[in-house]
Parts: sequence; structure tokens; C-alpha cells
Amino acid sequence: MRHVADIPHPDMKLTLLAWNGKYLLKCEQGSLEQTYKVSEMDLLGADADLPKLLDDTFVAAVLRRFADMRADFAAALERQDLV
Repeated sequence: MRHVADIPHPDMKLTLLAWNGKYLLKCEQGSLEQTYKVSEMDLLGADADLPKLLDDTFVAAVLRRFADMRADFAAALERQDLV
């Protein structure tokens, strides 16, 4: 796996990796992680094309998903009396 870039963002860590003919966009917030895989053929110029993908709508959806993931995990812990 090859590290391509770190993408600055105030609310999460964004890392672009290349592996096995794919770009992996890794989004991290605390202990949670989301990974998006895109064929290198679909993003021939990752440096130019990736910022287009990371528009406000996409980033907002990723952040909402993190909130949902956190809530789902907390609810599971509570159902099992683990908190």
C-alpha cells in the first residue's frame, strides 16, 4: 500500500492511499473509520480529480455517517449493558 497524500480537514483525518489498482480514501474520526475505494482508471489524475469529489455535500454526508456510526455503537453497548 502506497501513501499518496494527506488531505487537510478540520473535522476528520483524510488519507489517500494507492493499492492494487485502486485509490483508497480513508476517512477517520476518533476510533471510527470509513474507506472509499475507487479504481485508478476512474481517477486518472487523482491530484486533480479528488478535490472535486470532496465537495461540501460529500464531506457533510461522511460526517453525518460518523455521527450515525457513533450512535449505533453507543446504542449497541447500551443494549448489552456494557456502559
